[in-house]
Amino acid sequence: MTKRFFSSLTIATAVAAASLLISLPSSGQAPGQGKGKGGAPKGPTGPVTHRPIPRTPDGKPDLSGTWQGGGVSINGEAGAPPLNPLPPIDQHPVNRQPLVYKPEFDAARKAKNYTTLDDPTLYCLLPGIPRIVGMPMPMEFVQTPRVLAILYESFRAWRRIPIGNDLKHSDDVTPTWMGDSVAKWDGDTLMVDTIGFNDKTWISGIGSTHTEQMHVVERYTLNDDGSLSWEAKVEDPGALAAPYVTGGVLRAPIGVHVEEYECAENNPDPGHMKKAVELESKAKGKQ
Repeated sequence: MTKRFFSSLTIATAVAAASLLISLPSSGQAPGQGKGKGGAPKGPTGPVTHRPIPRTPDGKPDLSGTWQGGGVSINGEAGAPPLNPLPPIDQHPVNRQPLVYKPEFDAARKAKNYTTLDDPTLYCLLPGIPRIVGMPMPMEFVQTPRVLAILYESFRAWRRIPIGNDLKHSDDVTPTWMGDSVAKWDGDTLMVDTIGFNDKTWISGIGSTHTEQMHVVERYTLNDDGSLSWEAKVEDPGALAAPYVTGGVLRAPIGVHVEEYECAENNPDPGHMKKAVELESKAKGKQ
């Protein structure tokens, strides 16, 4: 892991909550210094600056750059403002729909009594899509006319996403942690279609499992205030009774790039997490 993240004993808790860490847009306010929790300064406020979105030579929006949904680079250390506060942005409504499981799948899922200790990421396994986008570490987009590459600091993950005129996948897709992704442009929005998942990742929170039939469609839209809107629609006819929808607004942290992330080296003892869960359970039993 990097200096941007947390100690080994808090990784599982942080990752389990990562889907909630997508940055929320800040509304324009009168010039001056805003106040965060406890009256601490939270960064610059004032009118939102709008500029033409950058475009590639072929006229498509240029998504290239470093993006992040939360974490120290965006929010600063606990109780302190960011070192490089980001300017305010517009309000960008985020469409979210809850996870709704089919009764039979939900019953089997609940019978397993999942806890934080069952989180695959605790053992340094890949978070999968869409969960990885909400991790509190940066990701770098490298865009060409035919391919979008996304390099995630989180768990050293990466995706190579061909861009074409349709969303056709290979006829022979091997189930993997991150799935098989293809993309096409829908106006100024890049649609990324991903199938071919294994059934070992979690969709969102604790125990949010799925089947290998999971299908994720992401939409990335560059905004003229310097932010990037992201939406993901998750369907799984083997597990979900209705589509799950999540998303958020990604920001471009100042002076930040993807760094080395070594989970196995810095999180060698999940036993400590097990002990913490046991103590927490005992404390709840005494209440």
